[in-house]
Amino acid sequence: MNEGDAFDPDNTGYISTEKFRSLLQRHGSELDPHKLEVLLALADSNSEGRICYQDFVNLMSNKRSNSFRQAILQGNRRLCSKALLEETGLSLSQRLIRHVAYETLPREIDRKWYYDSYTCCPPPWFMITITIVEVAFFLYNGVVLDRFVLQVTHPLYLKNALLYHPQLRAQAWRYLTYIFMHAGIEHLGLNVVLQLLVGVPLEMVHGAARISFVYVAGVVAGSLAVSVADMTAPVVGSSGGVYALVSAHLANIVMNWSGMKCQFKLLRMAVALICMSFEFGRAVWLRFHPSAYPPCPHPSFMAHLGGVMVGITLGVIILRNYEQRLQDQTLWWIFLSIYLIFVLFAIFWNIFAYSLLDLKLPPPP
Repeated sequence: MNEGDAFDPDNTGYISTEKFRSLLQRHGSELDPHKLEVLLALADSNSEGRICYQDFVNLMSNKRSNSFRQAILQGNRRLCSKALLEETGLSLSQRLIRHVAYETLPREIDRKWYYDSYTCCPPPWFMITITIVEVAFFLYNGVVLDRFVLQVTHPLYLKNALLYHPQLRAQAWRYLTYIFMHAGIEHLGLNVVLQLLVGVPLEMVHGAARISFVYVAGVVAGSLAVSVADMTAPVVGSSGGVYALVSAHLANIVMNWSGMKCQFKLLRMAVALICMSFEFGRAVWLRFHPSAYPPCPHPSFMAHLGGVMVGITLGVIILRNYEQRLQDQTLWWIFLSIYLIFVLFAIFWNIFAYSLLDLKLPPPP
């Protein structure tokens, strides 16, 4: 009979508070101080005299459990140890994890939970992989076109099978793969800097699934926004996904300003906004600059705005808390429904509106 059977012989899924405390007394010296602190808070805040055994197992195995936070937040006992930021004697990796916690999470309890449970396994592979692939495609195109600055002005640039072109909008993969094509090194550089500086810490905290969802949703919203609002223009670059992540992060900082204890908040926000504004301004200038391959205009800037809208809706909800369960949130379903309605609207728009409006589209590349 295992230890779980001993403490829960009737297989009710619960153990009594007394038995729970005996477990802590028996194994407390083996536990990380942060983990022991959360367990004690759970025991002290429980008023029903019993605790879910699976919750205990989840915490011991570093699995996320919303019930732990709820038990602590609803209890009368506050975590009374010193703030994570005041701890000394940490290794370089521990200081990095602590820094990421304070850069992205507004509440001390979430920071401690993240600091205790983060193992860097898996690493932030999504943002790193996306960045490597984008850089690889840019270098390849640079060699093929023999041009690295303003590649988009090269007459053969549009012949690539990855970018979005209004005449080829029936090729559905282009609504996503356009992120691997960039207008030039200045375009790629700003996007890569923003997605690494913002996207990697966010992925370390919230995981690849959440961050990839925000990123991909921003990318798709970007190309669909162009197909609806700037119907004759092509699209290139990863700005839709990048702007979704950055705008979600900045909005989360503003909404939780008092709780964000990261240093240089104003400076970080200013740098991010300056980079975004500069890149957006470059995109607007390029869009209205005389085209190098008339009658097709230069790439649209509407993808940036589509990414921002995803960031301040879906992105904010996803990044609001470290331990939040999205399926329990009404706002999550509202914004997800709005996003899906927009996607469906854009699909039907692409099927019918182009012929009904009798637009004169640029010839296919």
